Amino acid sequence: MADDQFDYDLFVIGGGSGGVRAARVAAGEYGARVGLAEEDRYGGTCVIRGCVPKKLMVFASTYRDMFQDARDYGWSVSDGPFDWHVFAAKMRAELDRLEGVYRKLLDGTGVDKFDARATLKDAHTVTLSTGEEKTAKHILIATGGRPVRPDMKNADLGLISDDIFDLEKLPRSMLIIGGGYIACEFACILHGLGVDVSMYYRGGQILNGFDDETRALIAGQMAARGIDMQPGSSVLEMEEREGGIWTKSTQGVEKIYDHLFFATGRAPNSNDMGLEELGIKLGRNGAIEVDEYSQTAVPSVYAIGDVTDRVNLTPVAIREGMAFVQTVFGAEPTPVDHELIPSAVFTQPEMGTVGLSEEDAREQEPIEVYATSFKPMQTSFAGREDRVMMKLIVSQKTRVVLGCHIVAPQAGEMIQLAGIAVKMGATKEQFDQTCAVHPTMSEELVTMRTPTRT
Repeated sequence: MADDQFDYDLFVIGGGSGGVRAARVAAGEYGARVGLAEEDRYGGTCVIRGCVPKKLMVFASTYRDMFQDARDYGWSVSDGPFDWHVFAAKMRAELDRLEGVYRKLLDGTGVDKFDARATLKDAHTVTLSTGEEKTAKHILIATGGRPVRPDMKNADLGLISDDIFDLEKLPRSMLIIGGGYIACEFACILHGLGVDVSMYYRGGQILNGFDDETRALIAGQMAARGIDMQPGSSVLEMEEREGGIWTKSTQGVEKIYDHLFFATGRAPNSNDMGLEELGIKLGRNGAIEVDEYSQTAVPSVYAIGDVTDRVNLTPVAIREGMAFVQTVFGAEPTPVDHELIPSAVFTQPEMGTVGLSEEDAREQEPIEVYATSFKPMQTSFAGREDRVMMKLIVSQKTRVVLGCHIVAPQAGEMIQLAGIAVKMGATKEQFDQTCAVHPTMSEELVTMRTPTRT
């Protein structure tokens, strides 16, 4: 396999989940000579400043409700104050451990690591910030994305998602700008940890792009919990005042918050890499344009993950990395499959979704909608007003389940399993033929017999 005219068979730029998986499989399973450069920390957004620390914060934020539920179930417990310093120290230690795991995975397969920024000199050469140059038969760009601040005066006063994990102390109040899943997740997390949270979002509803009925339920539950939801709003002005951030909204509301958090979007990490000079095409937002095999306009250069802005999820980046390795080193041309990808939004309650929303399905073909919303047994017994939802979108013609949407505690766990059936093309009747597990919330997925609407 080795081509001695190059230093490496593959050079990967980016040490996140997708890049590391591609590097170690190419080296470990196919015997490729592989180099990898990472300018920051190994593990990428997911491990260091995304999915993992966020999920740990989700866990931490749910205990306040648990204390109250325990009392309602007869336990004598009291709410202790949440100690951010204890939690943050353990969280950061866990991230250090996971970064070490990523490094060891590369070492175990003989991948050469370079703790440096890499740019492209030509189609087969990368230049490292150390001054070194390395050549490779194939180059894989897996540099991910980054949160961005809006273009406005004093925007640097606002936090971005990377900053949340490095807070020295929890603020008393936080204004979150944005209505996407990152904004909603952190609104629920911070509120659960005792922060007074407000949300400004320009649209009439949160979670744009998701099923309307499910996002409406989540918005209602967030408001009922005490999060100040402000649709149709954004920040017009902001400045430092009285030890906090003074803001004036587009609705004319003026208030001072301890912190302001921009959750207004992300951008691919493709800038200043020498890509366009080589003929690699970039989209308007800087996304690297690739074909179905993740190949750029320069045949020796490929790109995967968030830097391509296709489906920005960690498991997708890993799948793209595997497809790249199979295509280039396994002699099995493998297009990336972006159809029917399950995903979860870790709000409180969570949302799990796979397939088409009701709105998108209606534009495609005649459908039946099976939906139910109810108070789950556990929290209803404790006297809470929480509601959950189970929803199936079904093709009238083929009876195939086109979409499944769950709003409930642990919806992420449920949708992983439901996603298998939807991916296999299961019909509504096959769902119905499955015996229910009782008493569970998810049994409703196989017991709904009559369409709610068509």
